[in-house]
Amino acid sequence: MKTLVVYFSLEGNTEYVAQKIKEKTGADLLKLVPKKPYRDKGLAKFLWGGKSAVMGEKPELEAYETDLSGYERIVFGFPVWASNFTPPLRTFIVDNREKLKGKTFFAFACQSGAGAEKALKKLSVCLEIESFERTAVFIDPKAKHTDDKEAQIDAFCAAF
Repeated sequence: MKTLVVYFSLEGNTEYVAQKIKEKTGADLLKLVPKKPYRDKGLAKFLWGGKSAVMGEKPELEAYETDLSGYERIVFGFPVWASNFTPPLRTFIVDNREKLKGKTFFAFACQSGAGAEKALKKLSVCLEIESFERTAVFIDPKAKHTDDKEAQIDAFCAAF
């Protein structure tokens, strides 16, 4: 089953996991890049990102090329912002809603604090699905790497 990992990463944790999934499973990657970058430092990072996520914004994305018809499995990856998935994923889903129908979905969230379970539920609602085939929550997988976190990534990939 051909797999595409669609992700947004601000500080590198989500990209780290996406790269690991690619290495372990051979999945293709699609990194979503907003045309207007999110701030990545200080209080503004939390206020702007949190507001954007809570308000359900759909930022304009840099152009990307992918033919979703070639994939049976889509894995979504994102950092948790204010107990929500990140807005670039919302843009991708809304822009590709029809092309995503009939796919099998997995998802992973990266966080430093809490809120991933709520964010994953909100993502399933946005996708108009009951639940994901499998989900995972990673706590600072790149920033605070351990063998246990690597094993957790391995376990998530084993579900593919």
